[in-house]
Amino acid sequence: MPSPNRNRRRLHVNPDHARRTHVPAPSDAEIERRLTEMVKPAVYAELEYYRQLGHRNRLLGLPLMVALVLTLIWRRVPGVCTLQRMLARERILWAEPTSVSQPALSERFLTFPAVLFERVLYRVLSRLPERQAARSRRLPPALAQLQPRFAACYALDGTTLEALFRKLQSLRERPEAPLAGHLGVAVDLLTKMPAKLWWADDPTTNDKALAPALLSWLPEGSLLVFDLGYFAFWLFDALTSAQSCFVTRMREKASYAVKRVLVARPHLREQIIQLGLYKGNRQCQHQLRLIEVYVNGRWQRYLTNVLEPQRLSVIEVVALYDARWSIETTFLLVKRLLDLAYLWVGSLNGVKVQVFATFLFYAILLDLCDDVAEQLGLALEHLSVEMVYRGLYHYVTAVDQKLYSGDAPSYLAREAKGLGVIKRQRVRDGPSVTEQIRRALVAPPLPDANLTDCEGT
Repeated sequence: MPSPNRNRRRLHVNPDHARRTHVPAPSDAEIERRLTEMVKPAVYAELEYYRQLGHRNRLLGLPLMVALVLTLIWRRVPGVCTLQRMLARERILWAEPTSVSQPALSERFLTFPAVLFERVLYRVLSRLPERQAARSRRLPPALAQLQPRFAACYALDGTTLEALFRKLQSLRERPEAPLAGHLGVAVDLLTKMPAKLWWADDPTTNDKALAPALLSWLPEGSLLVFDLGYFAFWLFDALTSAQSCFVTRMREKASYAVKRVLVARPHLREQIIQLGLYKGNRQCQHQLRLIEVYVNGRWQRYLTNVLEPQRLSVIEVVALYDARWSIETTFLLVKRLLDLAYLWVGSLNGVKVQVFATFLFYAILLDLCDDVAEQLGLALEHLSVEMVYRGLYHYVTAVDQKLYSGDAPSYLAREAKGLGVIKRQRVRDGPSVTEQIRRALVAPPLPDANLTDCEGT
């Protein structure tokens, strides 16, 4: 029988906006120590800039606000009301118990300058390479070989943030809650750390619209890996002119002229090409290198401005593009694990505060994972950041019950198998992609491997 409520309008509920009912997580001495050691000096170093913005030394100043926002994230505090009760009754990081009203705290979240959180984030990120260099953990072999050839290696991508909560009167009058904006992020491929964030208020912003800001920031001699969302002739030329390198995928319908054939084998083709062929289309000013590899039953096509195979081999190009997935993992972790998909406030300024603070805590969490990886003698890629984060609960419990007296990295390394800290290795049915490429490299060349000045689409 048909449902009697078939004409009833179905409610569409965003699960990320469902009200959370859990209580705050207990404090963790290890996380508090790391936040105090790495974030607190950066906060107090920004006090002069805080005063330059015209802010006076008030109760809800920069040190207290940074401590509160970080606590909201890492202790998963349900809301401002709970946070206000916590602040009145306990020490929060470097902040002593303080009595403030809930309306005053809510208003401060809406108006506190997000640029201060951004500056604290980059100040902390600038200190982390020194800590990473002091460790002896292993890097993935393919990426370790690239380290001396390039100033830095970054993965680039963008993401659209969730809808704003309609807490403000101006938002309640709109038929639908607007999205919070568009975020572009560059992640260091070697350390997995966020390196730079770009913000656009318009959520429909195209990824390429943030590219000019990227070009002004990118260090000379860097290597950038990105997907087809950044496929643009002008961007390729700008990166080449700036003496920076890139690896991306080749668009299927892009037109090009083949200038020189480097390799022509049954499962591997390598050519120097000129992008832009048809009349009326803009051509790339610089030649590029097109690599086509037949793996897993289909052709994979890659594009780079590194023309010399001895500087960047076919295997390294494929490995670099596969490593680009680390930025997708970053978005997954900050949105789902650290609740960036759940926006606290209804103002764009408040959202920016949450974004910069979330990436700040994510960097501290990665630093902890790096310590665990060093004790296990593994590359960071073999560890689950999520399970390290969730394993802190077991560490706190073991310390409280006098079952363990060491630090968190040692405990997580000791219990790595039981806590799922080490990722499970996939069982492959056939040869790996690297092995397939190696076989393609030793296959006999095609008869017409010396063809030049041909055209393709």
